[in-house]
Amino acid sequence: MESWDSTTKSTLTQIPLLSVKAGPRDGAAWTQRLKEEYKALIAYTSMNKAKDNDWFRISAANPEGTRWTGKCWYIHNLLKYEFDLQFDIPVTYPATAPELELPQLDGKTQKMYRGGKICLTVHFKPLWAKNCPRFGIAHALCLGLAPWLAAEIPILVDSGMIKHKDDASSSIES
Repeated sequence: MESWDSTTKSTLTQIPLLSVKAGPRDGAAWTQRLKEEYKALIAYTSMNKAKDNDWFRISAANPEGTRWTGKCWYIHNLLKYEFDLQFDIPVTYPATAPELELPQLDGKTQKMYRGGKICLTVHFKPLWAKNCPRFGIAHALCLGLAPWLAAEIPILVDSGMIKHKDDASSSIES
């Protein structure tokens, strides 16, 4: 954590680390892991709301907790840009991080794979591997999606690749 700024360090210390090393194929252990995931997500969401900095909403889209959907948003020039968020928990989880997808932005930036999967390979995947199994979904959002949005959305807006939903000439509503 030495290379992170004080805000990132502070945020990370408030997200509980996970202890159960289990994936979707691990039966009862996966149920325990999901409980830890929910506790970490609740802590992260509560912390963000307390700071008036909530920026995502997600929930499990199936009873097994292997598919997640929701929304994430980014404020740029006082305008809110909102996007669908989805991801699947890989069968090799937690050794493999989930691939976060923003389908509305598919093809809008080079820092994205087919289907709207955001590129996290260079910076985030080594960090995830180093912290397995302590990191979970909340950590992927905090250290993966949040910095990606902060880096990419202003560029996409400023270049005209995405427009605000209130812009009459918008080709993609955000």
